[in-house]
Amino acid sequence: MDSRVRMVKAAIKGDDEAFLEMMKAYKIDLYKTALAFLRNEGDALEAVQEVTFRAYKGIRSVREASYVKTWLIRIMINYCNDVLKKRKRVVFDEVILYSEGRIENHDGLEIRDAMKGLDDRSREILAMKYFQDLKISEIATALNHPEGTIKTWLNRALKALREKLGENGGGYRV
Repeated sequence: MDSRVRMVKAAIKGDDEAFLEMMKAYKIDLYKTALAFLRNEGDALEAVQEVTFRAYKGIRSVREASYVKTWLIRIMINYCNDVLKKRKRVVFDEVILYSEGRIENHDGLEIRDAMKGLDDRSREILAMKYFQDLKISEIATALNHPEGTIKTWLNRALKALREKLGENGGGYRV
């Protein structure tokens, strides 16, 4: 059994030390997600603290230890969406997409502007797939939708991003 899975199982059973170790293991992923959504370091740090608190309260509800990262990211996305709703505007920070079906970020401003023009679901799907490197199955679990639906949404989001970037993806490989 993987040591992370053992740690998560111990956290689920109420081991506070294991919970702290678990949160240390995922804090960078949570911070990156928060920063991508909130675009502010202070807000992102506050989001990580809030999500840590929410995770501590809800850790016993986790059924499958191997999906804890997805569970934590989902909590973070929900929290960030709540914050953005309160601000009454939706913003999204630069998403760094690499080669092999992803974008290499030579001109982050173009990509950021294109991402801002997408709907919430498209930004969320692209961020989870390319920014967080989640698999389709993990995204499906996090969003509570079938994998086929996630694939459809991802294809639509990529098409919309290509359109926003201009002809042939603005020279980017998307």
